[in-house]
Amino acid sequence: MPMHDWKRVPATIYHHFHQRWTISICDALNAGLLPPGYSALVEQYSSGLYPDVLAVQRRSQKPSRPAIAITTLEPPRTRMTVRPREARFHERANRVVVRHQLGDVVCAIEVVSPGNKAGKIAVREFVTKAVDFLRRGINLLIVDPFPPGSQDPQTLHKLIWDEFDDGVAFELPADEPLLLASYRAAVPVVELTPEAFIEPLRVGAELPDMPAWLDAESYVNVPLEPTYRAAWDVCPADFRHFVEHGTPPDENAPLG
Repeated sequence: MPMHDWKRVPATIYHHFHQRWTISICDALNAGLLPPGYSALVEQYSSGLYPDVLAVQRRSQKPSRPAIAITTLEPPRTRMTVRPREARFHERANRVVVRHQLGDVVCAIEVVSPGNKAGKIAVREFVTKAVDFLRRGINLLIVDPFPPGSQDPQTLHKLIWDEFDDGVAFELPADEPLLLASYRAAVPVVELTPEAFIEPLRVGAELPDMPAWLDAESYVNVPLEPTYRAAWDVCPADFRHFVEHGTPPDENAPLG
């Protein structure tokens, strides 16, 4: 199923699909993609500035990992990979953190909404949250079905990456302005900058699987296309007409 042009419909229309899609992703992960000891949960922020987050939580310190669920040796097959230019020391001295093994968040999946790009404050809140995840060692997958706007002219990825390695040029292909970005968080003290795996996307294209990292060596491929289709299939007919044509259906149009 091709990616729809979500910028042509009101934010309230997209919001319904956004909620369905995040739940569909969560269901797919819990239906066997995640190894034992991991679970995906949908978290909702009351602020409205933050997107829904799928928090992949660790239930045991060293769960067994079936090979079918996780890729540990083969690198993600994204077309673009962004690595740090050099070791950059960002507030890594004299810090002690203690984490409990139950409920540790290891990865967040964020599906961008129009509200995340509604203005300078909204974009800054999104970027700050993303950077906070990565600096705390939490991996991140961002799905942005909206092209860059006035507040993120070079994509949300560029704004996030500038917090770690400012000045690195980044540009999506002109005919693929939508962003899929998976971040493998740096290991505190050992590493300083995350690694990004980028897949450009355009309206009308099918979505590829994207890696959601569970630790520094292993990830699961998130089935974005099947989950997108599953969410779309349960949307009302009038809703789908609006998204596909940009206008509500004509009540007087003949059926069939």
